[in-house]
Amino acid sequence: MHSTQQLPEAEVLRVDLAVIGSGPGGYEAALRGAKAGMKVCIIEKAALGGVCINWGCIPTKALLKSAELFESLKNPGTFGFSVKEVSIDLAEAIKRSRNVALKMSKGVAFMLRRSEVEVLQGEARFSSPNDLDVYREGTRVARVHARHIIIASGSRPRLFPGLEPDGNHIITSREALAMKSLPGSMIVVGGGAIGVELAWFYAMAGTAVTLVEMMPRLLPLEDEEISAVLLRSFQKAGITVAVGAKLEGVKATGEGVTALLTVDGREPQPLSADYLLVAIGVTGNCADLGLEHAGVESARGFVVTDPLCRTAAGHIFAIGDVRGGMLLAHKASAEAAIAISAIKGGTPEPLEDSMIPRCVYAEPSVASIGLSEKQAEERGYSVKVGRSMFAASGKANAYGNLEGLVKLVFNAADDRLLGAHLIGHGAVELIGELTLARRLEVTAGLLAGTVHAHPTLSETIREAAESVLQE
Repeated sequence: MHSTQQLPEAEVLRVDLAVIGSGPGGYEAALRGAKAGMKVCIIEKAALGGVCINWGCIPTKALLKSAELFESLKNPGTFGFSVKEVSIDLAEAIKRSRNVALKMSKGVAFMLRRSEVEVLQGEARFSSPNDLDVYREGTRVARVHARHIIIASGSRPRLFPGLEPDGNHIITSREALAMKSLPGSMIVVGGGAIGVELAWFYAMAGTAVTLVEMMPRLLPLEDEEISAVLLRSFQKAGITVAVGAKLEGVKATGEGVTALLTVDGREPQPLSADYLLVAIGVTGNCADLGLEHAGVESARGFVVTDPLCRTAAGHIFAIGDVRGGMLLAHKASAEAAIAISAIKGGTPEPLEDSMIPRCVYAEPSVASIGLSEKQAEERGYSVKVGRSMFAASGKANAYGNLEGLVKLVFNAADDRLLGAHLIGHGAVELIGELTLARRLEVTAGLLAGTVHAHPTLSETIREAAESVLQE
């Protein structure tokens, strides 16, 4: 229940642009607005930087780096080291990840302060199309009157009946990123990016992990060949993977969680673990914004916009996770640029999903851009597919990371790149070249003819393109 006491007129903050949320989309929009000469405020209910910096992208990657180093040290003799005993201190790894997140959050605060963006701490709620009330602990502490408003409030975990987190033994990614001791066992529900990354981290740290995915394969949105390689890699690493599966009868006990694992065509199997991590998708943070007071529509948990991120109320925009589509930090940042350009009266180019790279930061890592082989064929393309295995790369052999491949999908009619799909060590750092290639509609010949430094992992891209020309 919100208290709505009358505020004096002098306490109403009048701005050109108000931004709800300070994640990658929100703070980028605020900084761009300020650079364009607007008076800007940003309203944030938690730490600056949003979920991405504080509880998502950044701390997760810090933990994954700890796991990667730990995994390398398990076989030190391979690299010429003699180490008697190696163990991971989860509390210290978590502490490092929190410090990295804090440093990045402070960096956002510094950039906003330097750009003279006013930061209001609290929850934003529309009271009219141009007015936002700001609440702290249920009490209104400020009102903002804005010519333009950008909703960048992000997302929250989607709740499913029977899998409601209790914060103790049934947890979300937030609790998984703050554990002080290593669980003996964990069930991870959800084979998307979050589930895959956290399953890999805890498995490498020494937890017995069972990964459950309802769809027929891991990373269901990725190319089928890439998903198959990841499955084999996870199984080799000792992770139990059940696809085409679901959990039933989940019960939290004093010591952990029990459930029945049901896989298509098989008898249900009892399953138990210390923790159950629910990572089965998110929904937009739009339920408590008072959108009905602003003339803004929502559907299926997300704010409805046009291709330029504009809502039904022409001066209000929505960007990032709350808008739906690909739920990626870099998509939110790109949409911030589109929204600010539109507010300035420009005619920005809409963001096309096939031009947005996707990354999963387990080991091997997964990265992709554009259409999968199956998607291209479903859209009527006759395709050529080029492949090159990292096992043939001198640099991959020097690193000792031989898993994976580069798979490139070209339009057979003109050899232009339609999609790129990578799995292997360093794949997420290689996708930049292919994102540019996709945007410029580069051909197989241009990729193959581009000199790549030797020895590098990027040579595998050239070799994959070259394999098409040799057909």
